[in-house]
Amino acid sequence: MYLPRPETLLLIASILLLLSVLATKLGGRLGVPGLLLFLLIGMLAGSDGPGGIWFDNYYVAQLIGTVALVFILYSGGLFTRWNAVRPVLGAGLSLATLGVFFTMLLTGMFAHWVLDLDWLEALLLGAIVSSTDASAVFGVLRERAVRLRKHLRPLLEFESGTNDPMAVFLTIGLTALLTRPEMSAWQILPMFVQQMLLGLLLGYSLGRAVAWILQNIRLSFDGLYAVLSVTLMLLVFSLTAVLGGSGFLAAYVAGVVVGNSDFPRKTALLAFHEGNTWLMEIGMFLTLGLLVFPSQLPSVAVGAILLALFLMLVARPVAVFLSLPNRRFALNEKVFVAWVGLRGAIPIVLATFPLLAGVESAQKIFNVTFFVVLFSVLVQGTTLPLVARGLRVRAEDEAAASPPSEAVGSR
Repeated sequence: MYLPRPETLLLIASILLLLSVLATKLGGRLGVPGLLLFLLIGMLAGSDGPGGIWFDNYYVAQLIGTVALVFILYSGGLFTRWNAVRPVLGAGLSLATLGVFFTMLLTGMFAHWVLDLDWLEALLLGAIVSSTDASAVFGVLRERAVRLRKHLRPLLEFESGTNDPMAVFLTIGLTALLTRPEMSAWQILPMFVQQMLLGLLLGYSLGRAVAWILQNIRLSFDGLYAVLSVTLMLLVFSLTAVLGGSGFLAAYVAGVVVGNSDFPRKTALLAFHEGNTWLMEIGMFLTLGLLVFPSQLPSVAVGAILLALFLMLVARPVAVFLSLPNRRFALNEKVFVAWVGLRGAIPIVLATFPLLAGVESAQKIFNVTFFVVLFSVLVQGTTLPLVARGLRVRAEDEAAASPPSEAVGSR
């Protein structure tokens, strides 16, 4: 097997990263999310594109996606203000659990009919595309400078930061049922309770420990604080996962705890993690763009487009309205929450699990997932500002609708 020289690999990686950074400027002018352009650059550089880079290592792609997701979730937690999240905590948890479950069921039923998959495989596909993507939601809201009403943004960011563990659990559980016929669906329920509880408890307790360390440790060189922060973040994730909890949930919860604590050099560390988040997002989307073979997509195009439309227009809205039955959120706000259910790189990463496990229809599931993500980012990501304006859920709409004295007092 031929492997390029290290300097050649570094040259290729640096060119792809440079193109991706420049793509964010182009995306802003064209009104296209940078995440979509990152994927397209990866596809053009891949085996079916002019770049001709052959990459089909699903294990490496899964590893890169896992590490990148830890960075993204932890960083998302760091920038989450607890005072803003607390009023929408119940709604966010409902969307992150019940919303994901309802989305999986509805999407799975439609996939069984339109893609000719058996029931377990269809539900597996539904689980893979069931969660909104933290990197996609955080990235598009930040990139498009969409300022939402004060309770909507924390709800969307909290949901996208906490619903990945549910999707990961459902994907792993259904993959196990497909590869181990002797297993019963009831056997995976205790695993779910264990993962969620340990993820929350260890995420909070280890987050407190990380905050204490950052408050009290004194290092000889300023640059070591960033190294320490990354080391502690990876420790939170890996220790929780080894102990049987959800490492992704623990990483996000720990980030929230640390981000709402005071410690020296906090501003510098936040800036460091923000830059790292962009690097991880670009790296993850480029890798997944390289992983896909565009020549395989036309065979699933029609079914994948129908599934993407069903997910956007039926499954996600129904799941949102079932998960948010109270009157705290107005009709236009629920419709907007339903529309901002962007799918990003995480579903593609999850689609590598059945491939590595040897599930029969895994390649078809992977190709459909990629098509759904591409369609979601293209349609939902590009129309997000327009939909926010049309539904009047922007912060300026809220201020305009308030009496003058109330609007001034809220500043």
